[in-house]
Amino acid sequence: MKSALKLVSFLALFLGASASWAQDKVVYHFDGGPSQATAGLRNIYNHLEVDPKAKIVAVAHADGVLFLMEGAKDRLGPYDARVQDLMSQGVKFQVCEITLRNLKLKKEQFIMGPSFTPSGVVLIAKLQAEQHYAYIKP
Repeated sequence: MKSALKLVSFLALFLGASASWAQDKVVYHFDGGPSQATAGLRNIYNHLEVDPKAKIVAVAHADGVLFLMEGAKDRLGPYDARVQDLMSQGVKFQVCEITLRNLKLKKEQFIMGPSFTPSGVVLIAKLQAEQHYAYIKP
C-alpha cells in the first residue's frame, strides 16, 4: 500500500511539473470594433509580460478586422505600430477572407504582417479542438 501511495504521489508531482513546462497556446478572438481591439491588444501585452514564451494567435473577423487596416487608429494612436511590435514578439495575426469578401475589402488595404485565413471562426475552432489553444475574447 505504501509503495502504491508513493507511486501515485510521484506521478502527481511529475505530471504537475510537466504541465508547467508546456508552452501556453492562446487564441485571441477579435470580432468587434476599436474598443475591443484596444482592450485585446492591451490584454496580449499583459499576457506576454507575465508569460513571454506564450504562443499567441489573434484571429480577426467581422468588424474585428478593421483595426488591421492601413490608417486605423484609436486614442492611443495608430494600431499598426502596436501590431508590428506584438508580431516582433511572436504574436501571429490572422484575418478572415470571408469577412473581406462580405465587406468588399482587399488584402492590399491591410497593414503589412497579418496573414489571411479562409475562415476566422473555422481557424479558431481548429486551434481549440486540434491544437488545444485556450480561447480568450477581450
